[in-house]
Amino acid sequence: QVQLVESGGGLVQPGGSLRLSCAASGSIFMIGAMGWYRQAAGKQRELVAVIRTGGSTNYADSVKDRFTISRDNAKNTVYLQMNRLKPEDTAVYYCNADSIASPISREVNSWGQGTQVTVSS
Repeated sequence: QVQLVESGGGLVQPGGSLRLSCAASGSIFMIGAMGWYRQAAGKQRELVAVIRTGGSTNYADSVKDRFTISRDNAKNTVYLQMNRLKPEDTAVYYCNADSIASPISREVNSWGQGTQVTVSS
């Protein structure tokens, strides 16, 4: 079993910045892709950014040039640096990761519990 614990959410004014962190722990031999999703009130969960083992990344068009995803493989941690935040970025942000518990295990996909980001003046 894998646990993902997010931190770093909060209230910020428009134009401000926040940095989210997500640490993975538990039965982990190797972590594959790690990503951030968000869900605003009344809307479906959407992909914000993903980073793969080799470091390649993808971003939602709405956050390109404002958000940066990165990872520290030694710490099994993924980060999301969010700059120039807008009110429409307000949502619960969820961490997601693919992992295997051993070289012969099947890949599992895990979710964090979510952290609230509110952008408001």
